Amino acid sequence: MPVHRLADLLGSLSLVSDLGFGLEPESALRSSLVAVALARRIGLAETEVADVYWTALLEHVGCTGFAHEAANRYGDDLMANAAAARTNVADPRDLFATFLPAVAGGSRLAWIRIALMELTTGTRVARQFAAAACEVGRTTAQRLGLPTGVQRGLHEVFESWNGSGGAQGLKGDAIALPARIAQLSATATHFDTLGGPRLALDAVRKQSGGVLDPELARAFEADSDSLLATAGADDLHAAALDAEPRPARTLPAARLVDVAAAFGDIADLKTPHLLGHSSGVARIAREAAGRSGFDDVETNHLDLAALLHDIGRVAISAGTWEQPGPLTGAQWEQVRLHAYQSERILARSAGWRPLATTAGMHHERLDGSGYHRSAQTRDLPPVVRILAAADAYQAMTQPRPHRPGLAPDEAAARLQQEADAGRLDQDATAAVLAAAGHAARRVRTPLPAGLSEREVEVLRLVSRGLTNRQIAEQFTISPRTAEHHVQHIYTKLGISSRAAAAIFAMEHDLLD
Repeated sequence: MPVHRLADLLGSLSLVSDLGFGLEPESALRSSLVAVALARRIGLAETEVADVYWTALLEHVGCTGFAHEAANRYGDDLMANAAAARTNVADPRDLFATFLPAVAGGSRLAWIRIALMELTTGTRVARQFAAAACEVGRTTAQRLGLPTGVQRGLHEVFESWNGSGGAQGLKGDAIALPARIAQLSATATHFDTLGGPRLALDAVRKQSGGVLDPELARAFEADSDSLLATAGADDLHAAALDAEPRPARTLPAARLVDVAAAFGDIADLKTPHLLGHSSGVARIAREAAGRSGFDDVETNHLDLAALLHDIGRVAISAGTWEQPGPLTGAQWEQVRLHAYQSERILARSAGWRPLATTAGMHHERLDGSGYHRSAQTRDLPPVVRILAAADAYQAMTQPRPHRPGLAPDEAAARLQQEADAGRLDQDATAAVLAAAGHAARRVRTPLPAGLSEREVEVLRLVSRGLTNRQIAEQFTISPRTAEHHVQHIYTKLGISSRAAAAIFAMEHDLLD
């Protein structure tokens, strides 16, 4: 059975976390190279270096976990994340000097409003962000089959050396060493990208003893130029593969679907309106492929492409995806580019490259009215036609900020109208509608993690961002009772954030 290098697969998908965190593409690759070089410089065993490598590569994999909340708070989650990456979060003065001007722009009123928010609720919100990002990171590492050292590293990667940050309030050596090294390497490479080695060294010095481990900071300072030089390769993807500690981790081809499902869920976590979209499209597309006579190879190709088709969404602010009114011209151009971003991310990896064109064409239409290529009938193979129809149907049945989700019969009618108008393929549409079916719901017994039926219903609402008060209104119960339900769910799942709840719901197909 063919196998794939996990570093090749995740090296390309690390661009999802770069783009989702508002960083330059290949930031995670640069960080992993510096982290490995630093880990070896301080004499860690290769098994420990491996934990450092994966923790640094995936440090921001939970980037979408707080996108919805950050967009509501600041207007643009990507802008806020990028500003936070330039801020020494352990120094309140830098909050006012760096973070606030970036998120407020030139508006003095916005500056005052955000300053008051940060002074009154900033610490609590920062901990909520850390909890969401770190819990999603840990869960993703589990789904990818990475070691417990990596899972712990990702769960603690936003803790601060002085105990002032993170969701758990860990301090000093209580923070996992891979997390501490990943923090330092991310800081150094980010500032190196912004202004070169001198700025990187200055940033590490300023954050030493606050966010960063001072002993690691001294080790970096002693050899900063050569450590940063490891991130200067012309082909960073290839360099990251070379830097992986041996033996290199491999993945059987049969488990590609696990990786694709994990990253499809990360993309859908961008906003509650998208939860379960990628897995839903894949489920319909797989069934439609069988009804269309596809062989196993074609069906597997379509399944993987469907799971990953929307990973480029992370490059666009959640504020844009959640806008209830018409998009501006500039916003619409950003939205049109998400399919291109998906294609380019996948094209960077030997393992994902065969899927890139299929995934990137999911918004193309037979009459040339789609995007991003404006391709026409002769350019669209059967696998793309099914993906396009499955994506359209699934999107119609889900709520969006500007409309409620359509009932299945209405969605089916509208999908058929698209086919009759010559935009979607008639055969692909027929297969998708048959695959979507209108059969009775599947019965899930027993429910995962010991959840009750009512708790699953509450979990769906929590995942979609409803407050305790809103949940109480849905079930005609008191907000206090709703809060008890939520806390019981969190306790059963071992989590503390909406993002982790949403990932659990998507992973276990509990949203429908």
